[in-house]
Amino acid sequence: MAASSSSSSEEERSLRECEHYVQKHNIQQLLKDCIVQLCTVRPERPMGFLREYFERLEKEETKQFICQQKASSRTDSREDEISPPPPVNPVVKGRRRRGAISAEVYTEEDAASYVRKVIPKDYKTMAALAKAIEKNVLFAHLDDNERSDIFDAMFPVTYIAGETVIQQGDEGDNFYVVDQGEMDVYVNSEWATSVGEGGSFGELALIYGTPRAATVKAKTNVKLWGIDRDSYRRILMGSTLRKRKMYEEFLSKVSILESLDKWERLTVADALEPVQFE
Repeated sequence: MAASSSSSSEEERSLRECEHYVQKHNIQQLLKDCIVQLCTVRPERPMGFLREYFERLEKEETKQFICQQKASSRTDSREDEISPPPPVNPVVKGRRRRGAISAEVYTEEDAASYVRKVIPKDYKTMAALAKAIEKNVLFAHLDDNERSDIFDAMFPVTYIAGETVIQQGDEGDNFYVVDQGEMDVYVNSEWATSVGEGGSFGELALIYGTPRAATVKAKTNVKLWGIDRDSYRRILMGSTLRKRKMYEEFLSKVSILESLDKWERLTVADALEPVQFE
């Protein structure tokens, strides 16, 4: 009996470690992206295509890391040049956070402790938000309940013409949808494009804490709807855990899958996607 309990405990510990690893390195999204690429390109030699795909990703990641290190080094050098000698009793002043490549790891406790945010919106606003994100890859896989929770958590924010909404190089925290007005996008101080009503920007901030790739300024007075990375990820994680539990219970009753262990069932559960028929 004791041996059985010990074995079960070891299995649970191993499962938690695997889940932590998958979340930490964003494995699920990585695999989903490569499957999308396979389905889009449909190469004759999928193994060779995947090898080249991951080699390209690795090069991009390495390049980004090197650029990050150089930027950090230059910033530290400039700060050393202009910083005055420290006072006898130094006062620590707030500093702008530097962008990070890795994203936070959320646990089941984080998802369970999340207090659902509901910011009132009328039907017109909800419809506009739905239309604005319907083709966005970060929202395309959401079901109706997840989408509703995301919309409920979105907050309004206004800027006057000329104000900067996001600054290139700053760490990204929020994703925005333009409700009213128009935005100008600048890369390295040069105008790149404009974003009008129904447009959106800042989606990478929902997954990674990477530095902003562009500066976005209000061309006119604007009203935006935003959502922060913490809310987005907690909502999705809570939903994922609920689905996982439901799917695992269902799969445990499917006779053809009865030989699978718990980890294998969870892997299958995470791969399931709902399909609707009329």
